[in-house]
Amino acid sequence: MSMHLHHPALSLNGKKRGKVKFRNAAEAQKARELDEAWKLLQKKWELDADEKRRQRALAAEPLNYKLSTPAGRDTKHIPSRDTGGNAALAPAKVYTGTKVKGIGTMHKSNAVPIFSDEEAIAISNMRR
Repeated sequence: MSMHLHHPALSLNGKKRGKVKFRNAAEAQKARELDEAWKLLQKKWELDADEKRRQRALAAEPLNYKLSTPAGRDTKHIPSRDTGGNAALAPAKVYTGTKVKGIGTMHKSNAVPIFSDEEAIAISNMRR
């Protein structure tokens, strides 16, 4: 699961419904009465949905999981590739030119190249 911001319509945790809120007490009472009437009707016709669902779940055979390697994957050991030695250390990069006289610090450790004496004086005057 990603931790990025998603659109509110994208549900990341299923289809859970929150608590049902009603505008007033009369609507809440009417909803409770309708729910009770529906349960009585189901009981009258012997259609207890919750009980049927529970009985069906209990009657189903339990799931058995077994972790094993797939057929055809019998590799016990994969050897590392031998290139014949260790990698050599790369030589350090050193400036060998004559244009840059040095490196100055302009502001908050900002390194800038210095090409002339005038630039060096200007940068030193810019410091606080």
